[in-house]
Amino acid sequence: MTKASEYHKQGYTCGEAIIKVYNEKNGTSIPISLGSGMGAGFTVGSTCGAVGAAAVIIGFIRGRENGTEKNEARGLTRELMQDVKQKYGTETCKDLKRNGIGCAEIIEHTFEGLNHILNK
Repeated sequence: MTKASEYHKQGYTCGEAIIKVYNEKNGTSIPISLGSGMGAGFTVGSTCGAVGAAAVIIGFIRGRENGTEKNEARGLTRELMQDVKQKYGTETCKDLKRNGIGCAEIIEHTFEGLNHILNK
């Protein structure tokens, strides 16, 4: 299986790369295009696109269909965000870059965290 960071090197945004690898690993068909606007921190250096795509995947896999169901995806997304923030001090793209964290590192860490959270 190709690593998410390798897809990023091939021209996929960090969000697209996370979704593409998740689909390959799990046999899902989440539209890769959902990650297209997430690169470079949603194009403005805000939340890392890899983290954003992981949140989309969490919603797809564990999300709810109506307002009366328990929102499991919200808690799992919080767990993912806290994991990234604990390791790097931020989940913001511009701050990650400023701190010398490359895309490959954050993409791989986020993908591992996503799988850990969804497979518990």
